[in-house]
Amino acid sequence: MSRRQLSEEERALWRGFVRSIEPLPRPQREPAPDAAAPSPADKTAGKTAPVAPGPAAPDDARPAKKSPPLAPSDRRLRRRVARGREPIDDRIDLHGLTQNGAHAALLRFLRGAQAAGARVVLVVTGKGTGRGDRDAASERGVLRRQVPLWLALPEFRPFVLGFEDAHAGHGGQGALYVRLRRGR
Repeated sequence: MSRRQLSEEERALWRGFVRSIEPLPRPQREPAPDAAAPSPADKTAGKTAPVAPGPAAPDDARPAKKSPPLAPSDRRLRRRVARGREPIDDRIDLHGLTQNGAHAALLRFLRGAQAAGARVVLVVTGKGTGRGDRDAASERGVLRRQVPLWLALPEFRPFVLGFEDAHAGHGGQGALYVRLRRGR
């Protein structure tokens, strides 16, 4: 497959774009304290005493507890829910909410549903509107795209065991079956 040659105007535009890019700032790291360095009190006394290792690192310096992984799709459970053999314990409809509002509402809903002992819940996101031109098409169905990403985030993992698209009778691609972990 051959590549087409860029025109001079396109090359100039690309060079201008490349020149405008600034690298992201690197996070500043504090230098590690040297365990063998004498303390200021030892320097004033004119002696250097061996330094014992300090206390254990504080809780916030320890690595965070790893979030439990999402379980693979359970096709049998999905089929039972779709056929009405397994109840949907609760449902939430996120239509008309902003992303921030939907995120907060979903987190509150999942917390409450888990506390109530729910096993499977239905999250309705909607499919997005068919209105708008082709440029606006990328903005349609924002919650439909975002909710699965949110459900995979570490902050949702204590509640979410797994999720999959709902059956057409429950909203199809505009809804999700969410399997919840047991409350602790």
